[in-house]
Amino acid sequence: MIAKYYTTNDDNSIICELCPHNCHIKPDKMGICGVRRNVNGNIEILNYGIISSSGLDPIEKKPLYHFYPGHKIYSIGGYGCNLKCTFCQNHEISQHIPELGDALKHNQPTDLVAKAKFLPENIGIAYTYNEPTIMFEFMVQTAELAKSEGLKNVMVSNGFINLKPLDELTGLIDAFNIDLKSFSDKFYREYTGGRLNPILNTLSRIRESGKHLEVTFLVIPTLNDSLTDASAMFDWISSNLGVNTILHINKYYPAYKMQISPTPTSTLIELYELARTKLKHVYIGNIHGQTLGNNTLCPACSATVIKREGYHTQITALDSNGYCKICGYGPIAIMD
Repeated sequence: MIAKYYTTNDDNSIICELCPHNCHIKPDKMGICGVRRNVNGNIEILNYGIISSSGLDPIEKKPLYHFYPGHKIYSIGGYGCNLKCTFCQNHEISQHIPELGDALKHNQPTDLVAKAKFLPENIGIAYTYNEPTIMFEFMVQTAELAKSEGLKNVMVSNGFINLKPLDELTGLIDAFNIDLKSFSDKFYREYTGGRLNPILNTLSRIRESGKHLEVTFLVIPTLNDSLTDASAMFDWISSNLGVNTILHINKYYPAYKMQISPTPTSTLIELYELARTKLKHVYIGNIHGQTLGNNTLCPACSATVIKREGYHTQITALDSNGYCKICGYGPIAIMD
């Protein structure tokens, strides 16, 4: 499989141009993601077609609340990541890469699309669980085939990708959920090994493409829960992505290398109330038994148009085009 987005130097070293790390990879070495290796001046893709996890999930689990609400999507993920988040919730597959050799099954795009078409009530394929950017070539080939078969493509990502490969994806991906982990570059550098500006560029580019976009903010106590920083984040989203941007404010739980106590519900509610002064669609997620911030309200008349209990979704007042049945406002969601 031929990799995309890299240049080879005269000494057979490589500059990988897939993500903003722009790794300088010497012969027989790998980039930060751990799955792209320099072999004789070419990139060998070690994780092509290798699936660590798959399942038929509610679309709301991605989370996507305004993209075919109440439907299911076939979700797949592999190994590795181009960030090193110390609080990673999926560290078993993103931060611990097995020997990616012949012993692991290499799936073909045709295999996954055939399964996606077979699964009942499935609308498409979600590239998720670990970071899908690092399985770029496989994702593109699968998404092209899925699109030709009438299936939807969804990408759940950390957003750390260069704009040229992102532009290729926006021609194939129907909906994105992008993590905005903080509005502090210092936080990104210290706790993720990445940088803030590339994420903001990704979000802006997706918005420019016209594809469906939702944003997730995982709130970690004492690290990224400052009301000042959060207010700046919400202002940026409102000004640059629009007041209709869907924002998920999620509870953090201790994971991987981080053992800070879980996010207090009171903090989530405070951030939720602040965000709602700037954005029309804000949710609280990753918390059991919480009713505030679950349902979708019409921004014009405040009618409950989508009701949620866990992953059970009920369309209560949206027509087939996603407009509010009470006042006609919309579209609020992408429907059948």
